[in-house]
Amino acid sequence: MRALVGAARVLERASGELSLAQYRVLASVAAGDERASRIAARLALGKPTISATVESLRRRGLLTRAAVDDDQRAATLRLTDDGRAVLDAAERAMLDRLGELAARTAEPAAVLAALRALDGAVDGYLADRAAARGLGRRA
Repeated sequence: MRALVGAARVLERASGELSLAQYRVLASVAAGDERASRIAARLALGKPTISATVESLRRRGLLTRAAVDDDQRAATLRLTDDGRAVLDAAERAMLDRLGELAARTAEPAAVLAALRALDGAVDGYLADRAAARGLGRRA
């Protein structure tokens, strides 16, 4: 556990002007999640946390929020050009830092392969949780 928490701390420091929560929201929007409720479900975060993060990112000009015609409570989220640039820069910096961390291990390639496998497992776990709550992606 300490390794994961420590790695998260190191990566957040590398992400520049984004917190990990802000990074996760921007990355979710970039991956196609357009609604805050779906992002909350996918990331297993509370709606108040997502709302505050979205508002912070919107004020900084990294996201836009537009009303959905058929649902007054919903909004569509989109990355701005600045949002895409900040997300790309954060990802490059975090990948560089992750490479530095992996290089300090006895088997860097194995560590990176394990992290890719863990990424898939986390995505599957969160998708299963969202589906169990009836919040899976709708076509």
